[in-house]
Amino acid sequence: MTDSLLQFEADDALGRTFRVDTSSVWAAAIDHERLTRVGVGSLIAFQGSSSSEFLVGVLDRVTRDLQDEALVEEVTVDGDVPVETRQHDLLRVVLLGTYRTVDGTKRDTFKRGADSYPLVESLCWVILGANLQQLMGLLSKQLDPEKRLQLGTFVADPSAIAVADGDRLFQRHAALLGSTGSGKSWAVALMLERAKALAHPNLIVFDMHGEYTPLTAGPEPIARSFRIAGPGDAGAENDNALYLPWWLLNQAEMQALLLDRSEDNAPNQAARLTHHVRELKHERLLADGQNAVADRFTVDSPVPYPLQDLLDRLNDDDCAMVPGKTVPKQGPFFGKLTRFINRMRGRTEDRRYGFMFDPPNDAQDYEWLHGLAKRLLGTSPGIKVIDFSEVPSDILPIVVGVLARVLYEIHFWTEEEKRTPVTLVCDEAHLYLPSGVPDAAELRALESFERIAKEGRKYGVSLVVVSQRPSDVSRTVLSQCNNFIVLRLTNDQDQAVVKRLMPDSMDGLTAALPLLDVGEALILGDAIILPTRIRLDVPRIKPTSATKNFWTEWNEQEVKEEDLVAAVEAMRMQSRS
Repeated sequence: MTDSLLQFEADDALGRTFRVDTSSVWAAAIDHERLTRVGVGSLIAFQGSSSSEFLVGVLDRVTRDLQDEALVEEVTVDGDVPVETRQHDLLRVVLLGTYRTVDGTKRDTFKRGADSYPLVESLCWVILGANLQQLMGLLSKQLDPEKRLQLGTFVADPSAIAVADGDRLFQRHAALLGSTGSGKSWAVALMLERAKALAHPNLIVFDMHGEYTPLTAGPEPIARSFRIAGPGDAGAENDNALYLPWWLLNQAEMQALLLDRSEDNAPNQAARLTHHVRELKHERLLADGQNAVADRFTVDSPVPYPLQDLLDRLNDDDCAMVPGKTVPKQGPFFGKLTRFINRMRGRTEDRRYGFMFDPPNDAQDYEWLHGLAKRLLGTSPGIKVIDFSEVPSDILPIVVGVLARVLYEIHFWTEEEKRTPVTLVCDEAHLYLPSGVPDAAELRALESFERIAKEGRKYGVSLVVVSQRPSDVSRTVLSQCNNFIVLRLTNDQDQAVVKRLMPDSMDGLTAALPLLDVGEALILGDAIILPTRIRLDVPRIKPTSATKNFWTEWNEQEVKEEDLVAAVEAMRMQSRS
């Protein structure tokens, strides 16, 4: 074994195998003192079927038992068999992979999974010190340099760098989960910082609270800042303000925003809305000379049309009289659209919805959507942060869902060889991707994101789902994630969700979730060869999500009255600017 990276001596063995099954290996400790210095989560190596092979696993459980044993070798002259109480320490290890000194023509290889299992009576050792550094170094070397995503260091050995496969992490969807204050925002900032070093990164962060704004400021920003326009913008031109005009909504989204399904006249309202929108889009295409599009478009195609014309035609339906036998009579929709029209006018006149119903004049241009696609899907700049903090909470799911759907569909219709992959980072995903029974607005967002989760990988669109409450996030979306970065989770329901998403063999690792320190995470999934516990690196630019030091600031910082006055006025204007 002189050529092996892993060097173990028989005298240093921790235990001896006595039970093997397809998911775990049990060993009896032979060095009880050494066992007291080994914790759950440590890496254990078992001698394989040959001297050049070691099976590597993670210590999942340690049990201590006291048993009475008959000392048959010390039978007395009277035939009495003395009994002695002896200590038995048992270890359960979940196998993770196989190290081989020689594997065909290759040397020093590590692969996930076990082709064989330890033999009964084979020795096992805890992997520490030089052995751990050699193993972690081997894992890093096995990744192509252009695929390496450095996330931090291993808790078991801070000198060993934890590296994930960047391709696998982003192409197969990922979930970043952790309680408030556990370090989620720093983890997102770290990944964005690493991606910035690439030639053409393409990530879009859906920022619900504006906490990633610092990443877009300063002399060396790593992202471009956008925000959904607030009431203070009022249709003004602004390079950073994003508008999502009404004509981007498909019929399902429009109805979820404006229709009350509990009304008896809801079917009539939906039918007339669809009819008039189709007509207005067709007329606009013909007026713009887009005859080829006019022959093929659908009612859901994103084509600009005048909102006031839609209101006028609905109002005509609501007041229309038709010829009768002797005198005019009420038309088929007379009075049936009144509440729908009033609800629609209320929305369009509400300044909080200015980003949708009061965009700049150029948002009515046919080419406007071309510009939006260039700004958000182009790789210059490559990383975009979109601030949704001023969007009313009642329509947040629709707004996020509309934007995600439009971006996905543009990417879907891009020729395959011309696509540059894009990742949507869904911060605070529980706000718009809820589990349970969604309302009409949430359902539209769910449909968009679940489609991306199921089909996006084929078209170069992936998700990074970020949430402090995984129990409140759609099971469909989470189940499509093949990689998990899990920070501290203290809620038992959230822990249960993560455990259900993990293989049964990972129970030992997930049991440590409430005990993780701030910035510590379990990395599980396709992106990392050896699932283990790591300490994430601190990002260079930190988001504004740090927990306030209440006790310290109460002692140091007083409230200024002028700041409160400014806050009241900002609340009145619904704009921090």
